[in-house]
Parts: sequence; C-alpha cells; structure tokens
Amino acid sequence: MKVLWAGVAATVLASAVCIQPAFCQKGAPVPSAPPLPDNPATNSEAMTEQPAQPEAPPVVIPPLPSLDDAAARAEADRLGLALQREVPHLIPLTQAQRLHWVRMAREMIAASDFQITRAQVLVVVDRNPAVQKLALILALPDSADWHVIGSVKVSTGTRGRKYYYVTPTGVFPNTTDRLGYRAEGTKNEHGIRGIGAKGMRVWDFGWHNAVKGWLTGGETGDIRLEMHATDPDFLESRLGRPASEGCVRIPAAFNVFLDHHGLLDVEYEQAASYDERFKALLPKGRVPSPIAGEALIVVDSGQNMVPVRESAKANGPLWQARRSDL
Repeated sequence: MKVLWAGVAATVLASAVCIQPAFCQKGAPVPSAPPLPDNPATNSEAMTEQPAQPEAPPVVIPPLPSLDDAAARAEADRLGLALQREVPHLIPLTQAQRLHWVRMAREMIAASDFQITRAQVLVVVDRNPAVQKLALILALPDSADWHVIGSVKVSTGTRGRKYYYVTPTGVFPNTTDRLGYRAEGTKNEHGIRGIGAKGMRVWDFGWHNAVKGWLTGGETGDIRLEMHATDPDFLESRLGRPASEGCVRIPAAFNVFLDHHGLLDVEYEQAASYDERFKALLPKGRVPSPIAGEALIVVDSGQNMVPVRESAKANGPLWQARRSDL
C-alpha cells in the first residue's frame, strides 16, 4: 500500500507542476487553451467579426496645366489687360526693351539647370541699380517668340549699409520644399511694416549665398531670399532704387495680382489638393492662370551675369542664418 500511495502521490504532483509549461519535461505536450464556450451572449465581442477599416483614398495630384502656344499667348494677353486694370503705375516698354528683357531671361535660364517644359509666366527682376524693375514674361518651350506682359518698379538689395546684402542673380523656383507665408502687418521700432500690410503674400525662395553689400572685398553670406511688399505709407513710393536688405520688394497692388492669379504658384496649387498648409496659404477666390509658373529670375543688365548657386543651407531652418528684410 505504501508503494501504491507513493505512486499516486508522484502522479498527482507531476500533473500539478506541468500546468506551467516551463516546468514540464522537454518534449512533453503543452496544454492548448480551452475552447470558448458556445455562448454568444457572453462572447459577443470575441465571436463577432470586426469590419475591415476602409483604406484611405489615394492622393490624386492634378497635372500641371499645359497650353499650346496660341492659347498661351491669348492667356498672356488676358493677363496683360488684367494687369492694366489691377495695378497702377506700370512701366511702359519699347519693343527694344521688351526684346532686351527676353534676351536676359533666356540667357540666365540657359546658364542654370531650370527647364522650360510648358508655357509659363516668368517673374524677371533686373537688379541693376540704374534699372530696378520687374517684368512678367511668357516663356514658351518650343518657340523663341517669348512675350513681355508688363513691368513694375522694384527695390533689391543695396550696398553701403551694414547687414544689407546684394540680391543674388540666378533662377529661383518657388517649390513645395518651402512654405511661404503672409505678413502680419506689425511695425518695427521705426514704425515700418517691413513686408507690407497685413495679409500681403511673402514668397520664400530659400537660403542663398549673397554678397555683403557693406564690405568691399566681395565677402558673401547666406540670406533667406524672399519677394514681398513693403510699407505702403513710407517705402512703396521709393521703389525703383536699391533699398532692401537682400530681398525683392514689389508694389502692394502687384503683390495682390501675383497672388490672385497664382503666377508663381503652379506647384503650390498641386500641393493644395492634398496638403492643408498650402491650401490655407493660397487666397480664397483666386483665379490661377493656366500659364502660371514658379520661377523668380534675377538678372543684372549692368554686368556680366553669373548665377549664384544655392548654398548648402538653401532649405535649412529659418533661424540658422539671416532672414533679410525682417
């Protein structure tokens, strides 16, 4: 009997220990989880098949608008009429001046990596201190017959004042790598609204290397190149001469014109279809032109033009180097 009870006791102990698989002998079967009782009332969540979550719809980016030459010229004529209605103090240009603007734009593009692949508007600025003007130019990919739409006065970077840079030359695309912004209309310690009245658009072209205008040795530094309005009460009347800290200052009415017709926003319009930040920046009620482009081109008719390439900090954080005109 003692042997029998000892055997029973050993069997019971082994069964109790093997409830935990870690204590079982190697190769011993591990008990499987007991099946759920057939009681829907107590296992409704476990027994009910969860519906599959719907997949997010794919992002569909609208294609870039594309017009043939005839349609592009017709749209440029329409924009020219709108420019005359909406922007005062346009600069009249002779045919020779128009051809000169087109030649400078073509030469600068040829010296860059920028390609004209569709009919589009170019914003071309001549930083020559004796000129200080901007021209809107219709560029065509397969034709040399480019068209000047209109011209206004601007101010670019000046020399002789500390921390004032000379606006760099080159082709500067307005891409979705950077998000522009709008002026808050706040005044500095001198009562000046440096980037214009509240709501004025600021186009941000990234970090670029520029000559320090207060030095004579050609030293350079990085600035955040922007294009924006200026103080409407004190500074707009002075457009037409170098005055900025490196950015391009434009008239307020012309700022609104570019913004409303989206003439530098062809990539932003695409991004607005899937990114709320770009959608919020673009104005409500805008009428984007089918020949809208993306490129600011800065030339200098007073010297041989050598485009300044973007520095390594071209898309860096805004606080890494000087943001001009703020």
